[in-house]
Amino acid sequence: MPTSYDIPEVLDRREGPYGEVALRRHGELLQIIANGCFLMDTSDGRSERMLVDAALDALDDRPAPHVLIGGLGVGFSLAHAAANPRWGRITVVEREPAIVDWHRAGPLSALSAEALADPRTNILETDLVGFVNETCATFDVLCLDIDNGPGWTVTEGNGGLYARAGLTSCARALKPGGVLAVWSAKPSAEFEGSLANAGFKQVRTEEIPVARGVPDVVHLAVRPG
Repeated sequence: MPTSYDIPEVLDRREGPYGEVALRRHGELLQIIANGCFLMDTSDGRSERMLVDAALDALDDRPAPHVLIGGLGVGFSLAHAAANPRWGRITVVEREPAIVDWHRAGPLSALSAEALADPRTNILETDLVGFVNETCATFDVLCLDIDNGPGWTVTEGNGGLYARAGLTSCARALKPGGVLAVWSAKPSAEFEGSLANAGFKQVRTEEIPVARGVPDVVHLAVRPG
């Protein structure tokens, strides 16, 4: 006989600037759903933490690097970055006001309250693609986790981020020797080629093992200089 936690409970649902976004509770897990597409939940966090760690490992030994995290999600990447004293500043770009609200005063605050209170942390409520294309700021690391992968975007407009023009903007937003790290639900040789064609060096892919199926990956690349 099914129990009540077998059916996800919708805690909040809002119409945002890019469509509907919802927060659900499924048993002990919290899930973020965008336009009916499952984005992420609080079940693990290994791949989000690896995104941050792999990028830092690929960086040189410059002091107090500034990391831009693209996508707040359930907060695993932010919390993990804030737990590491090596980061000098942590900027998070999140385009969905609802997700920011769920972290500041909602169910997701249990995961991110300490990180949000960290004086190194700054949350920007804006679209990552537009921000990268327009910003004059530069960062030591870009950790991007706004889609299920370069070929599986949440919204159509995100696709340009992984094309040559978008990757050129990412390179421009990086300091010389800075690292671009992109999370994906599956590896993409085509995207590796795109990174190389956009002028990035030391292009490689690190796998995150999963219980079943194709492993999650982090695509890594370094801006020359």
